[in-house]
Amino acid sequence: MKITVVCVGKIKEKFFTMAIDEYRKRLGRYCKLEIIEVADEKTPDDASENMEDKIKETEAERILKNIREDSYVITLEINGKMKDSVELSGDMQKLFVNGVSNIVFVIGGSLGLHKSVSARADEKLSFSKMTFPHQLMRVILLEQIYRAFRIMNGEPYHK
Repeated sequence: MKITVVCVGKIKEKFFTMAIDEYRKRLGRYCKLEIIEVADEKTPDDASENMEDKIKETEAERILKNIREDSYVITLEINGKMKDSVELSGDMQKLFVNGVSNIVFVIGGSLGLHKSVSARADEKLSFSKMTFPHQLMRVILLEQIYRAFRIMNGEPYHK
């Protein structure tokens, strides 16, 4: 089983890096984890809607280059489906049982995802109607993936 997280931008704060490293270590006993960071584009404060779309399109090209054709893609989007941890775990387990060997989670940049990335998604997932910084979202996502594996394996987890 392989889990890939494709995300826009680099982690700047050491505390986020430490948390990511901890979940990477914990997940090592359940799956092969790969985190792919693609460069983000600078967005001027006075960017027009057209300029913002061009920025998202540039980031989308970078994201899509890192997704294999046979991957099951789950994009994180505010308008995606909300699930609890048990549902996410069950859905991941069904994918693995049905022969899916690589799940790719995609976290967009500060402007969100371009429509071309959403169109590639097999599933759109939302963690909340709230907006989170994409650096923090990476930590939250890894924690939920770790929790999903714990649930799949019948191991204790905090409810």
